[in-house]
Amino acid sequence: MDEPLRHHGDAEVRAGMADFAVNVYDGPRPPWLDTALQAGLDAAGRYPSAATAEAALAARHGRAPGDVLATAGAAEAFWLVARLRAWSRPVVVHPQFTEPHAALEQAGHRVTEVVLPEPFVLDPGAVPDDADLVVIGNPTNPTGVLHPRATIEALLRDGRVVVVDEAFMDAVPGEPETLTAHRHPGLVVTRSLTKHWGIPGVRAGYLLAEPALVADLRTGQVPWSVSSSASAAMVACCSREAAAESDRRAEQIVAWRRELQESLSTMGIHHLPSQASFVLARVGEGVHGALRDAGVAVRRADTFPGLDATWVRIAVRPPARTRSLLDALSALSLDALG
Repeated sequence: MDEPLRHHGDAEVRAGMADFAVNVYDGPRPPWLDTALQAGLDAAGRYPSAATAEAALAARHGRAPGDVLATAGAAEAFWLVARLRAWSRPVVVHPQFTEPHAALEQAGHRVTEVVLPEPFVLDPGAVPDDADLVVIGNPTNPTGVLHPRATIEALLRDGRVVVVDEAFMDAVPGEPETLTAHRHPGLVVTRSLTKHWGIPGVRAGYLLAEPALVADLRTGQVPWSVSSSASAAMVACCSREAAAESDRRAEQIVAWRRELQESLSTMGIHHLPSQASFVLARVGEGVHGALRDAGVAVRRADTFPGLDATWVRIAVRPPARTRSLLDALSALSLDALG
């Protein structure tokens, strides 16, 4: 297996560095979420059950409980899909989060890469007709592209499973392109609670699909893989209070991202218009390492198929914190001129 596929943003950050590599909301957890996590910890003396969490998640999305499978982060869902069948031609649409690709290779599958050209907009016609599994992110990590729902629906067909990674959809106000309410025998939508709610260490995620597909995926799950704390977080994040806070965070991310992108434009740095909590920018080869030397961590992008060392992914942060990144980039530009 190609090890770059297993590289993630957390590997970029050392103690004391300004972190623009990890796509986790930059703010404190709500008190109600801490209360739920503590309740989950108090329940740790019993073997966990995700049934209550799955019922709450189903209600949130207007689905039946049998349509939901709670997972140990969205990453577990990719590994369950990889081992679901003897896929004849699994396709991963790149650039995107590489864990689904890595999981498929680890399960012994030969992956067909469909690499989109810049600006990385999905063309359903680029996917081979004989693909029996297609994986795509929406909005896509690391490009920030939000594909129209109808474009992804065009990938659906009999005999094919389409996995849509919506790990960053809650950063999009109103979630207009989500497929969580769409029903199709071959559609799997994965979601994550770790980014938007700042709990990556809890490993809380889930998938939505038709009951037969959920049941098949459940058979491959390790018993008790979803902890009591993760289940408690899932229930808490389905409340009305959570919905209001989620909307507020999404709007705040939009404002933070706008300021970052405007600053990058002013500096003449090419970047993509993003709909997620990060921005893909073409800063030039060697800048990633120079920023590290300056104490600023951004996500290298050359581990994503379709990108090279001139690109970096920048996590959205409050403007006051973003200034450290912009100052470092400005200093590098001045050094280049001098």
